[in-house]
Amino acid sequence: MTPSVPMYMVNSSLRLDAAGLHYKELNAQLREAVMNGVQRVEIHNVRGQRYLGTDLHHPVEIHLYGTPGNDLASFLDGPRLIVHGNAQDGCGNTMNDGEIIIHGRAGDATGHAMRGGKIFIRDDVGYRVAIHMKEFEEKRPVIVIGGTAQHFLGEYMAGGALVVLGLTLRSGEKHTASYIGTGMHGGVMYIRGEFDDYQLGAEVGRLPLNEADHTFLRQAVSEYCAHFGYDRDKILAHAFTKLLPLSSRPYGRMYAY
Repeated sequence: MTPSVPMYMVNSSLRLDAAGLHYKELNAQLREAVMNGVQRVEIHNVRGQRYLGTDLHHPVEIHLYGTPGNDLASFLDGPRLIVHGNAQDGCGNTMNDGEIIIHGRAGDATGHAMRGGKIFIRDDVGYRVAIHMKEFEEKRPVIVIGGTAQHFLGEYMAGGALVVLGLTLRSGEKHTASYIGTGMHGGVMYIRGEFDDYQLGAEVGRLPLNEADHTFLRQAVSEYCAHFGYDRDKILAHAFTKLLPLSSRPYGRMYAY
């Protein structure tokens, strides 16, 4: 027998207690609430439940308290998710639109195949973040990472913008990720803080920032600071490195004959 889910509704808001609840049960309750027009959902005691917010299309703001499991907000198409804690792997997998705000860190493959919307992470991220991120028609996905990242950042990126602020690095400390931009053939990365050329994939190069880059960074960093309470001007006072792919077909010679 399916256990009942404790919930409390006030006008167009809903509060759920996820303690001990299987992810399928929790997702069913969340989807039903959104389909019924609830505009704000709080889910407390989240402990690793997967796929929360998957394939939601209706306008809703969802607050998650705890640590959601893998593939948070996969195929998201419009809602806004705020995680009051850390997120595990695959957050924003193939999301199309909407916003994910994480008041903590995020795991591996965040933004995998993302093609629209925005993800803001207050702290660090794991491996292969933004892998296969792409642009779709008029959509341009954006990921802003407040801290630093592990290896293979931006692997096979085909579009969108990835910003790394390095705020968790100590004074004089460099980014440690290697293979940055390996296989990258579209999009752009902006990294605040130092790293060496050997850490880059062979497919990317450093370029100077232009006025359009500075305009984009002002907007992206302003949004990040609005979410997490940082000083925009202090962040922007430090230099950023712009990374772009050297070719739109980095492996063309391997497969063409």
